[in-house]
Parts: sequence; C-alpha cells; structure tokens
Amino acid sequence: MTGAATRIAWLQLAAAVVLFGLTWPMMKIGLEAGSPVWLAASRATLSALSAFALMFALGRLTLPHRDDWPVILSVGGLQLTSFFALANLGVQSLPAGRSGVLAYTTMLWMVPLSWAVGETVGRRAFMGALLGVLGVVVLSDPARFDWHDRKIVLGHAYLLLAGLAWAIAMMHTRRHRWRGTPLDALPWQMSVATALLWPLALLFEPRGHLDFDKWQLWAALIYIGMLAGPTGTWAAVSVTRTLPPITASLGMLGVPLVGILSAIVLVGEPITWPLALGATLVLGGMAAVILDNARQR
Repeated sequence: MTGAATRIAWLQLAAAVVLFGLTWPMMKIGLEAGSPVWLAASRATLSALSAFALMFALGRLTLPHRDDWPVILSVGGLQLTSFFALANLGVQSLPAGRSGVLAYTTMLWMVPLSWAVGETVGRRAFMGALLGVLGVVVLSDPARFDWHDRKIVLGHAYLLLAGLAWAIAMMHTRRHRWRGTPLDALPWQMSVATALLWPLALLFEPRGHLDFDKWQLWAALIYIGMLAGPTGTWAAVSVTRTLPPITASLGMLGVPLVGILSAIVLVGEPITWPLALGATLVLGGMAAVILDNARQR
C-alpha cells in the first residue's frame, strides 16, 4: 500500500467519523419539524436515491447476487430500519450527545451475542462489556433519573435497542460470505429500509407529520439523507479495505465524541460530568472489546 493510499484512507476515516458524528444533532434539529418515524422514512428514501446515484457515478450499480439477499434484508431491516426509527425516537426525548453514545453500544452487545452463538470471547471483552454497562448507568445520571417520566425511560430503551439491532445485523454480516461487496449492496439495503419504514410510519404515527415549510426539516434531510448516509458509508467501507480492521474500528469510536462536541455547538447542549464520565467508560469498554476481537482472530 502506497503512502498516498494510506493518507487517503486516513482522510476517509476522518470524513466518516465527522459525517456520522454530526448526524446526532442534525436529527435533533430535524425532529423540530417532523415526527420520528416519518423523519426516518424520509431519510431512508433520500439515502436510497443518493446511494443509487453514487453507485451509478462510480460505475458499480448492479443487481445483487441472490446469495447476498439474506444479508441485504437483514441489514436493511435491522441496521437501517430499526436503527433509524429507534434512534429518532430516542433522541426525541434525550440530548443528542448522550443519544449518540447510547446508540453506539453496538460493540458491547456483540459480546453476549458472540458468546450465545458459541464464538470465543476473551476475558478482556467481558470486562470491556461490564465497563460499558457501567458507563451506560453513569450516562443515565441515576441520581436524577426520573423513573416516572415515561418519555425518558423509553428514550434510553429505544437507543439501547438501536445498538442491539445493529449488533444483530453485524453478526449476520460477519458470518456472511459476500458474492458482491457491502458497498454494492448499499442502495438495495436503503431501499429495503424505505419500503419498511413508510408502512411503519403510517401504522405507528398515523398523525405524524413533516413540516416542509421549516428549514430544520430540509437541513436534516439533506445532510443526513443525501450526504452523511451514502457518502459516510462509502468512506467507512473504503477505509475497511485499506486500513487494518482494528485501526478502522478504533477510529470509528470517534463518532460519538464528534456527536457530543457538535451537539454543544449546534444545539447548545452542555457537557455534564455524567456525560463526560459515562462516555469515557462506554468508549473505553468498546475499545477493550475491539482489541479482544483482534487478538482472538
């Protein structure tokens, strides 16, 4: 690998981290002008159209191989449909910075899931998962947590379930033998999410809305649906083909950190000690899991 290719890969990693990190305050902004699941469906629609355009521009737009359809449906249904909807429902009730950390607990969920299917899980991974759980507890600010506030309780649950849904899809992806590539599958996965989210929006939010006369809606949809979604995913996938997997995985831990910092700037969220300490514990736990996975392989 040449020095130029390495520099490009690092730039792509930085771009993916920034693009994905900024989605959290942008979701918060978008929810000022739309219902959670309706916003998720609109995001998926724009991401699907943008992904088709991107793959066409790259000369890689092809029909998926039939052997790849199971994982396309899995990722489209869990990593995209479930994550988009649950993340929006969660960030509606909680600060964007905290939401990004809670939803990004995917690697922590991978520990019990890997153990349940008989994979080798090292002691460091279990310790990392416990450290991450402690971080989640700290993030919830137990001294001031109001168990009687249904929106706050459900907000935490939605975001943790979003991380679980992503982890299940990741387990399937990791065990799948691709006939195409994950990048080639992106527009089709986004199409699956689009096809599922609109009926869910009509079913669970029959009085939902999208206020097209508000700039907040357009800012969120254009950024998340057309820029961060397809472009960020392309950058992230490209990085995994160039940089060592452990480097890419550890680098992506910067996403929730960017989410916290950008939430301060864009929506005026303060940094509290539960947020700072909880985020440190969660990210430290995920780093331990990633390092253990690398050692097991």
